[in-house]
Amino acid sequence: MIKDNQVHLNRAHVIVDGLIIAGSYIVSYFIIKNPSIGQYSQEEYFKYLIYVVPAFLFLYYMMQLYTSRRALKLWDEFIDIFEANVLGVLGLYVLLFWISKEHYSRKLTVIFFAINVASTTIAHGLLRKFLQFIRKKGYNIKHILLVGYSRAAEGYISRILDNPQWGYVIAGVLDDFVPIGTSYHGIEVIGNTDKLASYLENNQFDEITITLPLNDYDRLEEFVAQCEKSGVHTKFIPDYSSLFPSNPYTEDVQGIPVINIRYVPLTNSFNRLAKRMVDIIGSLIGIILCSPVMFVVAFLIKSTDNGPILFKQERVGLNGKTFNMYKFRSMRVQTESEEKKGWTTKDDPRVTTIGKFIRKTSIDELPQLFNILIGQMSIVGPRPERPQFVEKFKEEIPRYMVKHQVRPGLTGWAQINGYRGDTSIRKRIEYDLYYIENWSMMFDFKIIIGTIRYGIVNKNAY
Repeated sequence: MIKDNQVHLNRAHVIVDGLIIAGSYIVSYFIIKNPSIGQYSQEEYFKYLIYVVPAFLFLYYMMQLYTSRRALKLWDEFIDIFEANVLGVLGLYVLLFWISKEHYSRKLTVIFFAINVASTTIAHGLLRKFLQFIRKKGYNIKHILLVGYSRAAEGYISRILDNPQWGYVIAGVLDDFVPIGTSYHGIEVIGNTDKLASYLENNQFDEITITLPLNDYDRLEEFVAQCEKSGVHTKFIPDYSSLFPSNPYTEDVQGIPVINIRYVPLTNSFNRLAKRMVDIIGSLIGIILCSPVMFVVAFLIKSTDNGPILFKQERVGLNGKTFNMYKFRSMRVQTESEEKKGWTTKDDPRVTTIGKFIRKTSIDELPQLFNILIGQMSIVGPRPERPQFVEKFKEEIPRYMVKHQVRPGLTGWAQINGYRGDTSIRKRIEYDLYYIENWSMMFDFKIIIGTIRYGIVNKNAY
């Protein structure tokens, strides 16, 4: 039933998006309609809808906007919509250049872009709200059976229970090593794996998720064959997923799929160069725009507290090399031994009056724009740690040193998700690794926008 509903929903989704695209284009035309719109008639402009609507729907399809997106946030969907519209407008410009339509209004395409992105995002957001509403009523629910009790199973159960808006219901777990009746957050082991065929035959599951422990992998092929025979959609979550990047890079060796344990997009020379150019331009713009604020802060620090304006601290950066990271001084002057005692905690007595404000608003980080300009840091990346903490964490936290394969950043994916200051270092590394393995220029822009949106003032910045 859920499959049929998804088909009908996708069809309705495509029709609504098509109407929004056409409507946004028509509204844009009438917004700018005046004698200066160009040499073309209304009919001439509207005939391009024949190309615009299918092209944009195709781009939406390529961005996977019509696949199940239960586990994605609306913000992620907005980024996909934005990217599709950027590509669509650029494609329209190329078409107009190719057919020599130099009098076609470029202003219309800019307005169309803005209206279409906003309208489509709102429509998709309303659809999400509608689906969440009906899921609370017990409709559009996906019923899932887990095969195998493992760390992967526990992690999957936790995420599903933390996100009821996804509309997933776990019927239970089949396992041969854990006693029947064992419960994890209310989800019980309901039988042994030899009952799988019976459960598939007597129940209507929408999805089977295989979450076998490592010591039971010899039966993986058997379970996959049973699930495939029943026609139920099957997923597999490996129990060693902690070793994999969040976006595994697979290469084909004459028919044998080989999974690379670590794929870092920024090892690519072109990606590194593109990111470095953005860092140089961005840091120069930032220094120019923020210079009045930096001047005022420097004056306040000097006039209210004896000591230097800037504070430099050794941090570990790209390839494990150390560098001096600069900040506006927000604490009283300390000896080297006092400084190494630990990071700042809530109501830390070492923080000055002006220091509390500039730390809370992240203004103390502005001098790092100069670290970025000279190539020691990047605008976006994992935050750098002090050498003594690096030595400690690399022994305690798996894959910690992977973060040093890229330049440290002024802001990062962990920071805009609340993991800064005195917060879980393990969660911070988890977010840092996700960023490193999934880097793209659009991801960087998303983090920068997120920093402006809710990452500058942070409750965990003491």
